[in-house]
Amino acid sequence: MVKKSLITGGAGFIGSHLAKCLLDAGHEVTVLDNLFTGTKANIYQLLDNPRFTFMLHDVTQPFWGQFDEIYNLACPASPIHYQRNPVETIKTSFLGMMNVLELALKTKAKVFHTSTSEIYGDPFVHPQPESYWGNVNTIGIRSCYDEGKRAAETLCSDYVREYGLDVRMIRIFNTYGPHMHPQDGRVISNFIMQALHNRNITLFGDGTQTRSFQYVDDLIRAVRLFMELPHSRVKEFFKDHGMSVPVLNVGNPGEYTIRELAEETLRQIPESKSQLVYEPLPKDDPKRRKPDISLAGELLGWTPDVPLQTGLARTIEYFRSI
Repeated sequence: MVKKSLITGGAGFIGSHLAKCLLDAGHEVTVLDNLFTGTKANIYQLLDNPRFTFMLHDVTQPFWGQFDEIYNLACPASPIHYQRNPVETIKTSFLGMMNVLELALKTKAKVFHTSTSEIYGDPFVHPQPESYWGNVNTIGIRSCYDEGKRAAETLCSDYVREYGLDVRMIRIFNTYGPHMHPQDGRVISNFIMQALHNRNITLFGDGTQTRSFQYVDDLIRAVRLFMELPHSRVKEFFKDHGMSVPVLNVGNPGEYTIRELAEETLRQIPESKSQLVYEPLPKDDPKRRKPDISLAGELLGWTPDVPLQTGLARTIEYFRSI
């Protein structure tokens, strides 16, 4: 039996990789996207596949379809995009999640929700385990995304507890790779584009704040492993760990300073004439970010395979080609 899968936000960076992966696995795939940050260029290679359908639609508006699985990836994920229209961002997180869950409830579909490491805010606990509640400014300029994703997790949790819906969530830590938007404002795409165009590489603060960078292929592998598990196994595992809702951190625990990332980018683009320059740290920007992925390792047998140097080289090659 062919599985029917819906991906909201499927024309975006991560969604387009997931769509290809599911098609390669034999699924019928429908991508729903309003193209606010996604682009058809990311899914051009999929359009001729008879098992692929594209639906131009805003996830904040109700929609209908009969699917076995719904993957919710709809939401701007970079500060430059989610701060451009903050009200729309939080509506996408909350109303979009509500529409996905209501459809799943009516059709008995399994739901996969992509949350984010941003729900931990500027953490006091390092590295961050799933049990950490976070340190988030509810009225800051990043709140539309951080709090929107936290509210989406709350909705998922209540649908699990109240209706027994099969919902699985991951908190994605910084992910990069081909199909990133060159002007999305994220640090890896920023550094690569600045270096390729001989513009100075901008570091905020003193460059010692840290991030953990995960290549997109590692993320997609974790998603597939999680979704392939039987519902009973998922419920039992999280119950044994004192958690009523299935949520996993998925990221690469390798921790790098932003300056180290900039230096590695320049090392891999040796012709660049870019210099490092420093600007003030943006408000509410986290100082440290690193996932505790022990639960993902225990449940999925998963660890990331692609080191930063390798993934960065592949991403630079992609940006050179566009």
